[in-house]
Amino acid sequence: MAETRRLPGRIERPSALAFLSYAVGAIILVWALDGAGFSGEKLLASGPRLSDFMARAWPPSVDNIERLGLKMVETLQIAIAGAALGVLLSLPVALLAARGVLVGRGVNWVVRTLLGFVRAVPDLAWALVFVVAVGLGPFAGMLAIMMDTLGFCGRFFADDMENVDPGPAEALTATGARRLDIAATAIVPAALPAFVSTALFGLEKAVRSSTILGLVGAGGIGIELKVGFDLFDYPTAMTVILMIAVVVVVVEQLGAVLRRRIIGIER
Repeated sequence: MAETRRLPGRIERPSALAFLSYAVGAIILVWALDGAGFSGEKLLASGPRLSDFMARAWPPSVDNIERLGLKMVETLQIAIAGAALGVLLSLPVALLAARGVLVGRGVNWVVRTLLGFVRAVPDLAWALVFVVAVGLGPFAGMLAIMMDTLGFCGRFFADDMENVDPGPAEALTATGARRLDIAATAIVPAALPAFVSTALFGLEKAVRSSTILGLVGAGGIGIELKVGFDLFDYPTAMTVILMIAVVVVVVEQLGAVLRRRIIGIER
């Protein structure tokens, strides 16, 4: 007997509430596009201008490649140092933010709210704050990356600890073990692979962020990009853009390899 072929199901007619939700979403989108100054005319006119920029910026300049290379190295130093300190600070903060691990829900809520504030402040804003606090230079950039990484890793470390298998922790609790001992011997070791994955993502994020901190005087190659555009030195600006792109892609690929080989995790 020939197999009976069934026609694919038709899309169901949305309910009145769903239709209203779609309409509200469309209105919000139109409102956002209007506020953002969306212009089809300007978009169409941008082609010749972009072509002119590419013609003036190509080929990239190699006249100051040594200086740019040193700035790129400084950018990596800012990213690595800031990310490392941020990850180290994230663990004790995450222990206080994770529900049911060390402290009560009141402290959990306070710490999570503070982490939310840290994450809500953009890295450039943190860089401006630390430029005022410690002066211009890479140290301000490193502190900004540290805060950005703390907000990122602190939240995810806490979630990782909440999501581990509760069996070992419950068994230790039944023996009368202290919360700190349970966290150190059962929860943190179980969450360690996820910690490593999150830390690697934090490093990748730090490298991307550190490339523009120089725009506000916090060190790194960003200042060279700003100077290139300010002086209409487009070949040098293109060199900086290409260097940033290559370094970010290489770091992301290295992070993916490490996640696969060390912990077998790929988000």
